[in-house]
Amino acid sequence: MSAVKAPPREKSVALVTFGCAKNLVDSEVMLGYLRRAGYVTTTDERRADILILNTCGFIRPAREEVEQGLNRAVSLKRRFPDKRLAVTGCYVERSLDELRPRYTEVDVWMGVRDFDKIVPALEGRSYRPGRSAFLCGPASPRVLSTPGTWAYLKISEGCSHECSFCAIPRIKGPYRSRTAPSILAEARELVRRGVREINLVSQDTTYFGRDRGRRDALADLLQKLADIRGLRWIRFLYGYPEEVTPALLDAMNEPKVCRYLDLPFQHADAGVLQGMKRSIDGRRALALIERIRKRLPGASLRTSLIVGFPGEGRQEFASLREFVREARFDHLGAFAYSPEDGTASFGSGDPVPRREKLDRLQEIMALQAGISREINKKYLHTRLDVLLEAPVGRRCDAWTGRARFQAPEVDGVVHVRSRRPHPGPVRAFEKVEIVGARVYDLRGIIVE
Repeated sequence: MSAVKAPPREKSVALVTFGCAKNLVDSEVMLGYLRRAGYVTTTDERRADILILNTCGFIRPAREEVEQGLNRAVSLKRRFPDKRLAVTGCYVERSLDELRPRYTEVDVWMGVRDFDKIVPALEGRSYRPGRSAFLCGPASPRVLSTPGTWAYLKISEGCSHECSFCAIPRIKGPYRSRTAPSILAEARELVRRGVREINLVSQDTTYFGRDRGRRDALADLLQKLADIRGLRWIRFLYGYPEEVTPALLDAMNEPKVCRYLDLPFQHADAGVLQGMKRSIDGRRALALIERIRKRLPGASLRTSLIVGFPGEGRQEFASLREFVREARFDHLGAFAYSPEDGTASFGSGDPVPRREKLDRLQEIMALQAGISREINKKYLHTRLDVLLEAPVGRRCDAWTGRARFQAPEVDGVVHVRSRRPHPGPVRAFEKVEIVGARVYDLRGIIVE
């Protein structure tokens, strides 16, 4: 009598994502292809048969964070030699020749072109490399890693702007929009899976359709998304001030579209912006902000700024500081300039001392903290619709959530309590009375 062979053990995969929401979508797609092929996912990097790092290569601090993760992964690989180690994404696309000799323990290297080929890559099978950065579609499988009530939806890949400090066009290539039907099909599938908030992401979401010769394609897309039954909130992230049109602002009057604009002005001084190859200075930016707030009462604005760019002296920094004071952004992120090899501004060096850049960064964020605290106070004793994201610990009466004016992962949250424990699952949305306001976060109680 012949022996019965035991079925092969399913191989487990742990995937760590570095960088932005767009990278997270690529990671979710890779996990989708792996799960379709019979792999199981885990968060235990030590026990996983396969460890994948999906990297960011945008600026030096991001690459340093990746290298720390790579060092930890290599240490695991040395302790468990049978573990497979794969490194993918932007840093690989940008610097493979530099990384490969430094990390010889890595089994698979993959840039940004072949996320849909992750299974044959891990299994050592040949495949035809992609010609351009991978852009997912409605047929791409995804394992959502966000809370089940919301998800990101990537609508394009690459960038066709020429900002002097940015390496994204070099890494990802020119802007390529998805078709509206493919985006709508994916949105409907996400809603079918329980998603109630969709966050549109790309390198420049407001540029959507311009590569196809369409000026207001994003406005049209927002209106079509609003027709999807079951979808409650629609938000788009990463827009360019130059691309904010009257038609787009009109589309944001649709009740399902959050009146939230993420516009990276980068600076306010005209000379610094000229060096950045950006066109809207502080004066024009303030005029745009006024138009937005007049057309969209209650609109929430977020921006990103760079301090310490070549040419930023004390006077130029004072202009930036005054711009932040006058604009009164609801949310703001600031970064110290990082000279990037291969960009137009790299030849200008890095003349502002690091200590000075960090001091300026701290000054901007301290100014914004005061503004944020004042803005948050206006929500005290109001009632807001809050999307609940996750319970706090094992308690049945506390969650974190977000209001319409808070984007996921980058803005503050609402810490929600119930007056009594919930015996079962709570609804995705709850009416919450705000009882506390901090610098960035709010506290509220569910209205019974």
